[in-house]
Amino acid sequence: MTTPPPAGLRERKKQATREALREAALRLAVERGPEQVRVEDIAEAAGVSPRTYNNYFASREQAIVSAVTADREARIAAAVAARPAGTRLADAVTEAVVEQYTTTGERGPESLLLIITRPALREAFLDTTAGIEPPLTAVIAERLGDAERLGNAERLGGAERLGGAGAQTARVLAASVAAAVRIALEGWLRPAGDAGAAGAAGGLGTGGLVVPSGSLPAQLRAALAPLAPAFDAAERGTRP
Repeated sequence: MTTPPPAGLRERKKQATREALREAALRLAVERGPEQVRVEDIAEAAGVSPRTYNNYFASREQAIVSAVTADREARIAAAVAARPAGTRLADAVTEAVVEQYTTTGERGPESLLLIITRPALREAFLDTTAGIEPPLTAVIAERLGDAERLGNAERLGGAERLGGAGAQTARVLAASVAAAVRIALEGWLRPAGDAGAAGAAGGLGTGGLVVPSGSLPAQLRAALAPLAPAFDAAERGTRP
């Protein structure tokens, strides 16, 4: 896998600002309650202007949830890239997703409680699944490209020829993973008394009590399982 170049000074400063904002947002939300936190309060606590805040986050909920998820989307892609080259791609993606969504860190229980008891935070949390697509698209495309280069090199006596399963295939697979993860989370964060899976998404917009149901790893695996044939077909398509 290609190792990304180290971030430049400007990028490091932007990342530091983002981290300061999301840490301030979560701290204030825990101390005061999310409803009592303004964007201006978060910006002041992080030492930046509200205008700068708006360059990073569209709402206070987005900033609070960002502190909880902590670049999870990029970590999923990195975990897939770190799997041994011979690992089945469907397995690599599933294990990376389960691993990253079940690693809560030191403040996990407190942060999760904050999210599941506030409808706006729950919705922002679910919305973060869309962020899985861009970094995962890149790593899937690279995995498929590496497989094809290996197959063609063997067939052509070392001469590489990359036609590729295509960026479109990688994007479709990554978008499907993002959708599956959201569906799994909606089922897991189902409001108490909502017995139907179809009502989960709508119920999450209400102010009802939410009690996580069942095993999150099991829900994630079940949601991702139907994608395995598509991943397998994409891998087979890269080989002669």
